[in-house]
Formats: sequence, C-alpha cells, structure tokens
Amino acid sequence: MTRPAPPADLPPIERLLAIMARLRDREDGCEWDQAQTFATIAPYTVEEAYEVADAIERGDLSDLKDELGDLLLQVVFHSRMAEEQGAFDFEDVARAINDKMVRRHPHVFGDESYESLEHQKAGWEALKAAERAGKGRDASLLDDVPLGLPGLTRAVKLSRRAAKVGFVWPTVQDVVKKLHEEVGEMLAEIEAGDLEKARHEIGDVLFVVANLARTLDVDPEEAVRYTNAKFVRRFKYVEAELAKRGKTPDQSDLAEMDALWEEVKAKERAGLTT
Repeated sequence: MTRPAPPADLPPIERLLAIMARLRDREDGCEWDQAQTFATIAPYTVEEAYEVADAIERGDLSDLKDELGDLLLQVVFHSRMAEEQGAFDFEDVARAINDKMVRRHPHVFGDESYESLEHQKAGWEALKAAERAGKGRDASLLDDVPLGLPGLTRAVKLSRRAAKVGFVWPTVQDVVKKLHEEVGEMLAEIEAGDLEKARHEIGDVLFVVANLARTLDVDPEEAVRYTNAKFVRRFKYVEAELAKRGKTPDQSDLAEMDALWEEVKAKERAGLTT
C-alpha cells in the first residue's frame, strides 16, 4: 500500500514536523529513525553544525541553505523524541528561544541602553549569569560550560569565565611566558620517556594556546581550520609536483618533499598561487 508523504502544500515547518512524526511512528515509520535516542543523534547534531560552518567558510550560500536544513532537522528530531517522552515539543523549543532573545535584548525590546558594544556584551553576560543563578543549579562559575564543545573552544570559554573574576594572566607577554614554561615541562617529560605525563603536558600547552587566542581575540578553532586548509593546499602541491616526476609521496623522501613544501610557501608569499 502506498503511504504518501505529508502534503507539499503544508507550511514548510509543519510539513517537516509531520515528516519526522511519520519517521518515528512505531508502525509505519523508519526502523533506523525509531531506534535513535538523544545520545545516538547528538554526534550527528555536532557534525551538522560543523558542516554549516564549513559552508560559511567556503562562501557557498547554496550549500549553506542545505546544511542549515540538515541542522534544523536535528532540532526537529530531538524535539520529537522529547515530545514522545512528554518533556517538551518543537513549539516549546521555539517559545523558549523567543523568550530568551527578548529577555537578553532589553536595549531592543525594552528601555535599556548601552554606551558601546563592550557595554552591551557585559550586559549580556550579566543577564546570562542572572539566569544561571535563577536556575539554582550551578555551584561553580564553570559548571554550565558544555562538556561537548570542541576542546579549544571550551578552553577559551572556561578561561573567559575565570578572567571575569580576575583569574587571568594580566598581559599577552605573561601568557607567552607561561606557554614557554609549559612547552619546557612537556619537553622534559618527553626526554624522560614518560609519555603519560607528556600527554598531560601537551594538554597544558594547548590550554595556554587557547588562552593566548582569547587574549588576542582570536577564535582558536577558526585559526586551526585556516592552518588545516593551508596544510591541505600545500600538501596537494607536493603531491602534484611529485606526480610530474612520476612519483607518489611514498616513493619520495622527506628531503624532496620538504623542498617542494618550501617551494610552495615561497610561491604563496610571492602571490604566485591561489
């Protein structure tokens, strides 16, 4: 028996909600969708957020439209599972964010005024702090910094919270000094052959790097994405040049590949590559 999809003339959000309800239906739905839980879907939610960021990074607005749809589906999926448990539904999610945006923009929807963007940011943080206090669940200033964030992003948020109460290195130079100190400790453990301690020291180094990025108002995830893209671009150049010589990287050696690496760097500096 043919089971038609929800009518195409429904408002788009209503149709998406109806599609998800059908997918989760215990009798007529999809076995895969029925089997999912908040925990199993969470990795897909994170992945879709990264794909949105990737489309933005590439400046591909057509792809961005599609990726935002994929991300919206994740919100609908989680909302549907919650609705099945009697916890909340999609309308509750929309209502909550509507209320939050109005509450956090008193200069737009109220009579508050801010002298500058920095003043506005301070007001935003004060409102968030009041919300946390109102929930009465946080014993620490750091408790609600999400565990699921990428490590460098979470490090920045943790250090930013601590900085607001004065627990911060005063200057960039102080952060750089601490970075040198942590690198020294890491090298000492490597030289001692204690790889377990070295692993922890590497974490300390990365945490200080995240602090340095915060101090310089640099997004460390964005910075490392840029470097990743640069590495890919340069390594592809090495591969292409080796191919001209009838070689693959595993048929070359470090000296030859490093020379090609330096060659593409020089071309980039001279503006000879795209």
